[in-house]
Amino acid sequence: MNERDILIVGAGTAGLTAAIYVQRAGRHAVLFEKSAPGGQIVTANEIQNYPGFVSVNGADFAYRLYDQAVRLGAEFLSEEVLEIIPADHSVTVRTAAGTRTGRALIYAAGASHRRLGLPEEEKLIGKGISFCANCDGAFFRDKRVAVNGGGNTALDDAVYLSRMASEVYLIHRRKEYRAEEALQKQIAEIGNIHPILDTVITGLKENDGHLSGLRLQNKDSGEETELAAEGLFLAIGMKPETGLLKGIVKLDDAGYIIASEDTRTDVPNIFAAGDVRKKQVRQLTTAAADGTAAAIQAVSL
Repeated sequence: MNERDILIVGAGTAGLTAAIYVQRAGRHAVLFEKSAPGGQIVTANEIQNYPGFVSVNGADFAYRLYDQAVRLGAEFLSEEVLEIIPADHSVTVRTAAGTRTGRALIYAAGASHRRLGLPEEEKLIGKGISFCANCDGAFFRDKRVAVNGGGNTALDDAVYLSRMASEVYLIHRRKEYRAEEALQKQIAEIGNIHPILDTVITGLKENDGHLSGLRLQNKDSGEETELAAEGLFLAIGMKPETGLLKGIVKLDDAGYIIASEDTRTDVPNIFAAGDVRKKQVRQLTTAAADGTAAAIQAVSL
């Protein structure tokens, strides 16, 4: 074991921020990432809600974080982690290429948004399809948008979007929303929010590479319709990438890591940063804050 090594699983905003702070503290960050560095933000066409950037492309933002971490000396390994093995004073990570043991582990593998599973979906992410109303709502000012989902997040998104979009269509596959009663009453009082219940999205229409509409089907009658919309906000749940830590640290019923605000888990040398951690707000800024906190805690061991 190299006592200087702090292992980091995931090279999104949380993981890369952690690497920067680890390096600046005189320790050595070893980043494991199974795909390209940057995480989900790479697909964003434009970011306007990160302090210090009036506007920045998601891929450019991710590269700047990655470049800063690597320039400081962080080691980036393009390898998928297969197993995490904790010990009293160390943590070992196993990949297909071998094992690496460090003093502590910062787990920042993120969470993936649940998809519709439609063939056109992936290429329209960032081109009309979004998973974050707070992040991207401003791009749809005075436009027609749809929100898919029936929980608190979906209804919150609809309320937020109603302040800028011309029309908001709230599509849910059940006959009733699952959200809190207060939220349901709130959307009923907003004139430009239009509920579409007992309905699923069966197809996506595009124009010049951007989303232009939705194909819908009523589950009860089977009737098929089309809805013109330039934006679709998916709020049908998230799946945290925490399978590697099952049985190692405490997880909640949804699979998120239970950790304190300083990112400490119930295992003293394992820290949870970013979207994998159970919390209320998940933004770029909160991911960076988690990465900062996790690094400071890890290097203090």
